[in-house]
Amino acid sequence: MYALVDCNNFYVSCERLFNPKLEGRPVIVLSNNDGCAIARSEEAKALGIDMGTPAFMIKEVIEKNEVAVFSSNYTLYGDLSDRVMKTLEGFVPRLEIYSIDEAFLDIHDLLHSDLLTLGMKIRNSIKQNIGIPVSVGIAPTKTLAKMANRFAKKKRKELGVHWAANERLTEEMLESTQVEDVWGIGHQYSLFLKRNGFKTALQLRNAPDEWIRKKMTVKGQRLLNELRGIPAIEWEFEAQPKKNICTSRSFGKLQSEKSEIKEALCNYAAACALKLRQQSSCCKKVNVFVQTNPHKTEDKQYSGSISIQLETPSNNTTEIIKYASKGFDIIFKEGYSYLKCGVIVMDLVPADQVQGSLFATKKNKGKMLMETMDKVNRALGKEIVRLAVQGFEKRYRLKAEHLSPCYTTNINDILKVRI
Repeated sequence: MYALVDCNNFYVSCERLFNPKLEGRPVIVLSNNDGCAIARSEEAKALGIDMGTPAFMIKEVIEKNEVAVFSSNYTLYGDLSDRVMKTLEGFVPRLEIYSIDEAFLDIHDLLHSDLLTLGMKIRNSIKQNIGIPVSVGIAPTKTLAKMANRFAKKKRKELGVHWAANERLTEEMLESTQVEDVWGIGHQYSLFLKRNGFKTALQLRNAPDEWIRKKMTVKGQRLLNELRGIPAIEWEFEAQPKKNICTSRSFGKLQSEKSEIKEALCNYAAACALKLRQQSSCCKKVNVFVQTNPHKTEDKQYSGSISIQLETPSNNTTEIIKYASKGFDIIFKEGYSYLKCGVIVMDLVPADQVQGSLFATKKNKGKMLMETMDKVNRALGKEIVRLAVQGFEKRYRLKAEHLSPCYTTNINDILKVRI
């Protein structure tokens, strides 16, 4: 038996936690650079604000309905997510963090006969201890647990928990779920299934095995088993190492100065190197790219990228920055207004399986330097120690005109209460 715990409108709930006046008011959170709506309160959804809608397209709706708008505050969201996950760890022996606001709980070995009560206890504990509302779905498989969670949000709003405890409750849940809302079914497959007469998850569950295997291959059969209550998706105790890592951002405003763009690129390269070390990987290749704004058709357009092979696979910040800078110098062209740049580290291998170069004499010294730098930054704060080429001004930084304080991670932003 699995439980899927999902924070309701998580980014919005984080903002409301420290500003209760936002309760009952439409609220949206924007993506990087204050681009698109990526989180919406129920009130904002009722106004017709769709996920991913560019902010400039709903400016009139925002002003007319006094919608509260926030820039993404990932520092705040990440800290509150960590608190939610630590609370969940106290309920179960095994936890799989699926995303910043979702986690699967393994409840097979728990001695609870009434899992609905357990779900209510989980929900109430998180609300009381942290202040974030959650929904809980409980079912025999991950796919059904995901569906039960959605059912709880849509049909059991007051309770916030749904336990697919028997065939009747399971069929009710399957019947109310459209195929496009089934976890693991993408847009193309949903269109294909509808063309063949499968509109609900219940109809899909009752599909012939042979037809599913023929039309949807092994993945389809695995999904069918999940819908029938037979676990077919493995439990992931640890997140799988990424095969490629990309760090890329749009600039707060268009950039034409090479030095400012290069400073941004070096910071992105450093971020990639840190992520490599965190998952104990090294990269064989570094890709660098720059591009102008394709929507500003009146401007000259240019997009360039290049991949450079490293002499020896590495996760050393100085090495990654060196190769990224070399690639940038090759592809950069004067006379253009650039919108974004980025770095991708590719062809990753485990750090303990790197075949060193015959002439590599500074490997251990570089490794010790990176370990020391990471240790200092973990203790004193992000990027306290950095390379000089990364700079400090960050004039290229993202636009964040509606950023809320970091209430839980910055002592200067601690909420002040007047009595």
